[in-house]
Amino acid sequence: MTSPPSRKSRTARPAPTAEPAATAGGERIQKLLAAAGLGSRREIEAWIEAGRVSVNGATASLGARASPTDEIRVDGKPVQRAKAGKPRVLLYHKPVGELVTRSDPQGRRTVFEALPPGRWVAVGRLDLNSSGLLLLTDSGELANRLMHPRFELEREYAARIR
Repeated sequence: MTSPPSRKSRTARPAPTAEPAATAGGERIQKLLAAAGLGSRREIEAWIEAGRVSVNGATASLGARASPTDEIRVDGKPVQRAKAGKPRVLLYHKPVGELVTRSDPQGRRTVFEALPPGRWVAVGRLDLNSSGLLLLTDSGELANRLMHPRFELEREYAARIR
């Protein structure tokens, strides 16, 4: 029979140091950069992993956060952050033949081509062969509140069947 391995004495761990400003509070960096219109959160996460993003001169890591006073740079260039304000909302009449997608590999027309400049999020979608009212916003949070079932927003639809 073998005896259990002996336990080594544990040494005291050093006291944790204060987190840098980039991780102590604020918003996740990829969320801030996506809100500034630089790309999707997933795309920006790849930039962070590649070392292209810095906060206050230090290379950012995934999960890092930034406060309003932190300086964020992408590829060495300072980022102009999105101004906090009321979300913009558009009501758009989607005609038959337009897609509710950012890009189409087949080159068909999309609703986003007809919108003013900015990062727009469609609240719901309509099929290619459908026409009707489409709600768009520049606030991902508002779009989520309008679409996610947990918020129990009641919807009413009208359809014409031929």
